[in-house]
Amino acid sequence: MPKNRLEAFTDGVIAIIITIMVLELHAPSAGSWAALWAMREVFAIYLVSFFSLAVYWNNHHHLFLLVKRINGRVLWANVLFLFAASFFPFATDWVGAGHVAARAPEMTYGLVMLATDVTFWLLIQTLIHADRHNAALRELLGHGYYKPIVTIGGNVLALGAAFIWPTLTILIDALLLLLWVRPERRIEHHVHAAFRSNEKNRP
Repeated sequence: MPKNRLEAFTDGVIAIIITIMVLELHAPSAGSWAALWAMREVFAIYLVSFFSLAVYWNNHHHLFLLVKRINGRVLWANVLFLFAASFFPFATDWVGAGHVAARAPEMTYGLVMLATDVTFWLLIQTLIHADRHNAALRELLGHGYYKPIVTIGGNVLALGAAFIWPTLTILIDALLLLLWVRPERRIEHHVHAAFRSNEKNRP
């Protein structure tokens, strides 16, 4: 089963999610710098959400550089990942609506991050199973690849931190994104090595 339509669909959905978040940004009611500064929390959580979605998209793109074969289970795993990510506009709007220090919005945001990370990990596992003869995929992202597990554990820790200080939930989740800012280097090295090998073998 070709992967092109899945990648195109994912690109489109993530673009729509980001567009919805942008549309939730409304101009200040007054024409002053003070009114704009009063919206600093709205812009802060928007920045975190935009950055999060950009990181997810980037890593999803790199993940599928390795993939050669998908099946129906992969399609559903990808849909679950997009379903979790689709709650970012809602959670972002709730946190940004003057509830930055409130526990319920912060924990909801943390739950969205947790759900997105869990479904991304499930997508990786489903791909490994569907493309079982893909040695590179199994070697690079199979047994011993702990970054998703570390991130999920950090998400759970972030939710617990809300009982100490709600804002910690988002701060911890934002710091966890730093693990994923640069997609897996081993994937890039493998892709580049394969490309160079193909170039050498060309008549």
